[in-house]
Order: sequence, then C-alpha cells, then structure tokens
Amino acid sequence: MAASTAAAAAAAAATTTVAGPALRHTIIAKCPVSKARVTHIHLPHYTAHTPMFMPVGTKGTMKGLTVQQLEQLDCHVILANTYHMSLKPGQALLDDMGGLHPWMGWNRGMLTDSGGFQMVSLIDLSSVTEDGVEFTSPYNDGSRILLTPEKSIELQNSIGADIMMQLDDVVNPLCSRERIEEAMWRSIRWLDRGIKAHRNPTRQNLFPIIQGGLHPDLRRKCIDEMVKRDAPGYAIGGLSGGEDKKEFWRIVSLCTDLLPENKPRYCMGIGYALDLVVCSALGVDMFDCVFPTRTARFGNALVPWGSMSLKHSAFKDDARPIDPGCPCPTCAQYSRAYLHRIVTRETTAAHLISVHNIAYQMQLMREMRTAIIEQRFPEWTQTFCKRQYPKGNVPFWAVEALGSVGIEVESTEKGYGADGAAAGEEADGVPVEKVDAVQE
Repeated sequence: MAASTAAAAAAAAATTTVAGPALRHTIIAKCPVSKARVTHIHLPHYTAHTPMFMPVGTKGTMKGLTVQQLEQLDCHVILANTYHMSLKPGQALLDDMGGLHPWMGWNRGMLTDSGGFQMVSLIDLSSVTEDGVEFTSPYNDGSRILLTPEKSIELQNSIGADIMMQLDDVVNPLCSRERIEEAMWRSIRWLDRGIKAHRNPTRQNLFPIIQGGLHPDLRRKCIDEMVKRDAPGYAIGGLSGGEDKKEFWRIVSLCTDLLPENKPRYCMGIGYALDLVVCSALGVDMFDCVFPTRTARFGNALVPWGSMSLKHSAFKDDARPIDPGCPCPTCAQYSRAYLHRIVTRETTAAHLISVHNIAYQMQLMREMRTAIIEQRFPEWTQTFCKRQYPKGNVPFWAVEALGSVGIEVESTEKGYGADGAAAGEEADGVPVEKVDAVQE
C-alpha cells in the first residue's frame, strides 16, 4: 500500500474517546503487526501526538534550553516535579502567578510527577508511612516536609499541569516481594485519597501509577483495581530501577495488554532510543527521562548510530557537524571540532549538545509516528536497529521483545548476557561515558 493511501486509510479509521473531562484521546492509526499506535491526546493547553517523548524540566526549567527552543524543536509536553516546585518557588508564588505555565512562559502541555520518585532518588532524606512521605529538605536548612497524597494533589492543582500523577509508594523493583506488594496496595489507597482531594477535574487530569514490581500477578491486581477508578490515562511505574531488561519488557507488555485501549499509556523514566522504540512497539504512548539533557552535560551527543563522546580527541580536527543528517540549529552551525574544544571549558557546549539531543529525540518520535501511519513500522524498526547496531549486536532482550509482537530483527546476540545497556555504547569507535538516566 502506498504511503499516502495508508495514511488516508488510517485517518478514516481514527476513533476518539472522551477519556475524562479534561482529556480527549483519538487513536489515529495502529500498526497491523505490533501494538504500536499513533494517538492524539487533546489536553487543555495543547494537543500532543504520540508516541511522544517528554523532556524533563524538574525544577520548572529545562537545563540548557529555553521554552522557545523547546517549541521550535517540536516538543509537545514537558515534565516538572511537584516536590522540587513545592520548595522553590513554592506554592504561594505559583498561586499568585496563576500556575507554572505563566511562571515559566510555557504554553504547551505539561505533566507533573507527584514527588513520589524522590522516595528513591532522595532515599537518605525520606521516610514512608501510611500518611505519606516525609522528606528532609535538600537545601540544607534542615526542615522536614510531609508530602501526603492530598498535599501532592493540592500542589499540582496550584502548578496547573495538564496531567498530574498520583503520589505512589515508589520502591526499587529489586526489593522483596513483601515490600513491593505493600507499596502496591498503599499506592491504590493513596490514589483514592488523591482523587478525593482533586479540585480541578475539568482542567487537569489525574493519572494512576501501576505498581507491582516484576511480579505479573501483582501488576494484574494493581491494574484491575486502578482501572475501576476510570482515570483519563494510566502510567506504568516502578521500572527503570536496575532490573534485567528481559523482565522489564515483559512487564511493560503485560501492562499494555491489560490497560484500556482507549486511554493513554505512559511508561515512566524511559529515554534511551532503543527502549523508546521497543516500548512503542509494545503499545506505550508516552515517555519521559532526563537522559538526553543529562548526557549532553557530560559531552555525549545522540546520533542515529548510537552516541558519541565529544570529549574524545578523535574529534579535535573533525569539521563535520554532530550528525550531517540532523537539521537542528547545533548541527546547522557548529562542528564536532568546535564542540570538542569547548565541551570541558564552556557551559555553551552543554547547551548546544542539549539542543541537538532533544532534537534527536523529537525526530525519532516523529519518524515512528509517520511509519505507523504509513503502515511500515516493522520495516522502519528493522532499519533503526541496523543503524543503531551496525555490527549486528542488537541486544537479545530487544530482539525477543520485538519478536513477541511480530517484528523480526536479526542479531549476533543469541542469548541473555551483559546486553542490557543502552543502545550505542560506541560511535565512530569512540566509547561513551556512562551516565545514569534517572530523574534529577
């Protein structure tokens, strides 16, 4: 089928669901082989197209980019963190300013994390009870902050995000089953408390977060309970915590099988290119991660064939742009040699590489959406894997995950081993400095 014909057929088959008072969800196209799909999420501030990557501006600003640059790079939704915003600038100022959108000058979609992730990232500064999470302020003033499910929603109502996340009991997926089950049931109870506290349901959407670790039965039970609440969308949480990729993809696939087809599906903390492609094939719509901007600050640039460390001396005389095929402002004007020269000397380098890395993520998502609409997503995925892994060593977990939804990918990897790292561990023969992809 020709691309134009396939796109027309997909448009004719589009279906819209009123997923909630503040969200309409239109399924534009589905891959006939995998679970990948293109949807439009109509939010109060913007209509987002999925599969979608959301850059993370934890403290109400994107490190290394302005909001105007984010718009120019075709970013539909950004993420901010409730815990950090509650400390600085604080709820009173957000109320006075009319929310985070006018405060930071952002006119498109916004999602706020509940603050629950800081239970992991600030584990030495937090403690959990049935009431909520108590934190010691990271700003060295010694103050204690109790973040309850109700307070998290109150803060997010003040922030004014299009999508709010419930406060959940976040634990590492490698914890004991007993602790993971406790966290799952507590997250369900906290969801009910958050729903009761939500005062802006016609302007803001509250998403539950599916917990249950790597235990399929707990995930099933959590989904069964949370779907009963008929939320406008659902998030898959409790992953990207050091678990084996072979377990990671199976949990993602299980969740997308069980979650409502007519609601958005969001997998939290996903940012590596291969992970984005695989999870999109498994039926996920939304992703977020600090990885593109954090790795940029270490001098690493994302490219279709993996990643490159611009600190390496191999680039000191290289007049080419980061990626000759990239249309971003950085690649249009600056050479690898220039970036190599300033990468350890000037903050400008982090800015320029961040612009490129976000442009790469946005282009990757656009390519996936186009391929799904034109009914050629399996072929596109195969080409993507060949470019990311020119030596043919596509990680076996990805081969297995894609194969589970009918996309056959060849690989020299024939089994599980130390293959769970991010795609593109080297590019142009240059090793990449390892960077954790957790939230900031």
